[in-house]
Amino acid sequence: MAIPKKGSRLITVDDVVYRWRIRHKPTYGQGIGESPLRLAVQLADAPGRVLLVSLRCHRPDTWLGEEAAMVRPALVAMAITKALHSGWLPSQRGSQVRLDLSRDDLAGLAEIRPALSFTRFRA
Repeated sequence: MAIPKKGSRLITVDDVVYRWRIRHKPTYGQGIGESPLRLAVQLADAPGRVLLVSLRCHRPDTWLGEEAAMVRPALVAMAITKALHSGWLPSQRGSQVRLDLSRDDLAGLAEIRPALSFTRFRA
């Protein structure tokens, strides 16, 4: 399955260009904070195996105000490098490869935002 060009971003890691994308709308599981934030990565010019990266945090648009992360290109580059060292071969055809990143992997690369706190006001 190829990542659509619309809504995706390009990133270069070790002189190789990749395309990455996060879903525009959360799935139901992501919206209620049950599923983690995920992004997909593949080669930009000759799509092969898709890398599916799961982060141990929530999307910024969760419905319940859970702690969320903002994904930056440095995080995507680190995930690509880690997957390549783990044996991901992006030029080969085949099923998707999954990579789960821990909170330690995210330290300093993802901006973690605390849950919103709502204050009740009396009239």
